[in-house]
Amino acid sequence: MGIKDQFQDKAQELKNRGQQAAGNAKREASERASQAKDRSREQRDQSDRARRDAEEQDRLDMDYDA
Repeated sequence: MGIKDQFQDKAQELKNRGQQAAGNAKREASERASQAKDRSREQRDQSDRARRDAEEQDRLDMDYDA
């Protein structure tokens, strides 16, 4: 195996590592975005639930006062 072949092999290895690292970073970013979206959805749902509960309590209070 000549020097040229060794450099080509090393270049191919580094290229493969770079592609793999880029793929891993992309996958991790996608997972983080998905988790952030889930947290946002959970917070919105919790806020909606609290609002509905408060509205229901207000209606019950008005019925009790009447």
